[in-house]
Amino acid sequence: MSKSDTKKINFGDLVKKFFKSSLALPICALIIVIILSAIVTKIKYGANFFSINIKNVGLEGETKYVLYGYIIDILNRASELVILAVGMTLVVAASKGTDISVGSVMAIAAAITVRLLGESYDSYAMLPFFAILLGILGAVACGAFNGLLVAKFKIQPMVATLILYTAGRGIAQLISSRPIEGTGKYATGVILYIRKESFRWIGGFLPHNIIPTPIYIAVVFVIIASLFLRFTAFSTYVKTVGINDRAGRLVGINSVLVIFSTYVISGLCSGVAGVISASRIYSSDANNIGLNLELDAILAVALGGNSLGGGKFNLLGSIIGAITIQALTTSLYAIGVPANQLPVYKAIVVILIVLFQSPVFKAALNRAKNRRLSKKNQSAVVHA
Repeated sequence: MSKSDTKKINFGDLVKKFFKSSLALPICALIIVIILSAIVTKIKYGANFFSINIKNVGLEGETKYVLYGYIIDILNRASELVILAVGMTLVVAASKGTDISVGSVMAIAAAITVRLLGESYDSYAMLPFFAILLGILGAVACGAFNGLLVAKFKIQPMVATLILYTAGRGIAQLISSRPIEGTGKYATGVILYIRKESFRWIGGFLPHNIIPTPIYIAVVFVIIASLFLRFTAFSTYVKTVGINDRAGRLVGINSVLVIFSTYVISGLCSGVAGVISASRIYSSDANNIGLNLELDAILAVALGGNSLGGGKFNLLGSIIGAITIQALTTSLYAIGVPANQLPVYKAIVVILIVLFQSPVFKAALNRAKNRRLSKKNQSAVVHA
């Protein structure tokens, strides 16, 4: 056997191993979306999708250079979704359910942070660090509330998190209420505006830096989460509880505490994402911050090759899934699809994912594969 034949066999084995891995689906989906995005961008605008340039965005004679391009924009806009996907992955794996309140909890965290930073009519203005910390802690408290309902009171995750999904934005609106002069009443549902340049750095750019800050935050967050899961037993606990929480209790795992912890982590993720979103728009919009992001986070987990039935999970797959969804969203916006029509296209992706993961579809693929192998063996016997 020649060296070239050996290399071909090894390469084929690597390809087979790749397509059997849990990362095959998210990576292939990302490649397809990127290729389609590049084609659409070239046809519609004549632009190179992969081009990254340095652009001056300074105002009134100010010089401020930043990286500019479709790839940078996708990574920047995907930052919140990547962070949410980390928490959603753990929630799905441990509780066999989803946290549909993450978008509303983002709005609560943003409202608390901006309120504490102070507007012109406020008699106080807290330092950004403490305002951000308290905003995130508020989101963690929301996650603890969800975790208590699911882990301790055994309420189905979707039903338990439906409470904050519906009431969360109302809470954020109450936090953002503004006094109406001369009436002694308060107006709810208003947008709070702030003008603190240091807070704007979180959703924009750090001084003398050309890379968007949210990308740094998402990367650091993912690294910390990965190291925590890798060098602690928490990952094993989550998988064990997700597969069989009764068996987990028999070996000494506190399934209630594990499930509760995943919802607390989900609240933490929502808080960080909410602060980033508020910083991007330099305000707190309780009606729009995190709107429909809970659906994208669930889709990112599913697209990452993770089973929504709990158990084993792949954090990297969810992150790739989040970037894929943002790439798809950016491309749809680029070709002029209105925001209210985006869910239709995402629904098609969901249908395909559910189809690929269904036992019936997998069984059909296995039958087709076995028939192909059987015909190949019969052919080999005839030629022999």
